[in-house]
Amino acid sequence: MAQYTPSELANKLKDGLLSFPVTAFDANLEVDEAAYREHLDWQSSFEVAGLFAAGGTGEGFNLTPEEAARVVRMAVEEAGSRVPVLASAGGSTKQAIQNAEDAEKAGAEGLLLLPPYLTECDQDGLYEHVSRVCKATSTGVIVYNRANAIYSAETVARLAENHENFIGFKDALGDIEHLTKVYARNGDRLFYLGGLPTAETFALPLLQLGMSTYSSAMYNFIPEFALEFYRDVRNQDRTAVNEKLNRFVLPYLDIRDRVSGYGVSIVKGGLKAVGRNAGSVRPPLQDMSETDLADLSALIQQAGVVPAAATQ
Repeated sequence: MAQYTPSELANKLKDGLLSFPVTAFDANLEVDEAAYREHLDWQSSFEVAGLFAAGGTGEGFNLTPEEAARVVRMAVEEAGSRVPVLASAGGSTKQAIQNAEDAEKAGAEGLLLLPPYLTECDQDGLYEHVSRVCKATSTGVIVYNRANAIYSAETVARLAENHENFIGFKDALGDIEHLTKVYARNGDRLFYLGGLPTAETFALPLLQLGMSTYSSAMYNFIPEFALEFYRDVRNQDRTAVNEKLNRFVLPYLDIRDRVSGYGVSIVKGGLKAVGRNAGSVRPPLQDMSETDLADLSALIQQAGVVPAAATQ
């Protein structure tokens, strides 16, 4: 059972760093429960505001609905007493509703609603999609503004007016005009989080648009650095942010951009580099090459971002 009401959850999430734990897989690419629980225990030992199980970095798109429910349940059991655990929902509307219902049964505090699968969407269809998911759960729902699910300011306002448990807007578009319209129209009724790949790159300018937080993938393997970066952003310390961008984040992006799909692979690579192996990624993603992994390992050492507890 959820510990937070939707409004309480929004207040908790909006002022702290968020992350999406990777889903650990064994040599046969099946969910590795022991490794996943160990990773969750580590991730929830820091001052993070929320963890999203079976999300993008957790390869939610590569999990069956049954696996997603199991992953969320394990996350709640392992970390839920220390940090709010949210789930993800995706696919068709019916599948998203199933994800939402399964997540609530597992004790998740809320839900990130991913774009519908592989179809064009207009605003009335998007509204109905989100509305049906909101009706299927009493937990807080956050929409993910990306790909084929671009929500107008008016659609966001309509959802906020009609669904008390609609609490958040996550953006992976980075359109300043669009974000300005969404925030100006909805204000503090919602909380806003950045969701562009390697969100640290955009965190400081997006703060000025009302996005008080973001989801950090690199928190998976260098949590102390990720938390320091977030504090610098919230303090609007441009000098400290730029120093960290140049020391680690921008070189990290150069490695990530070598291969399409490395956005998740490089996170699991980072875990290997610091001695906390969560296994391989599932196809259609591919693991980092030995050369790319060696370059990432060297960067982590050179940048001085090795976590204090770097080995299992």
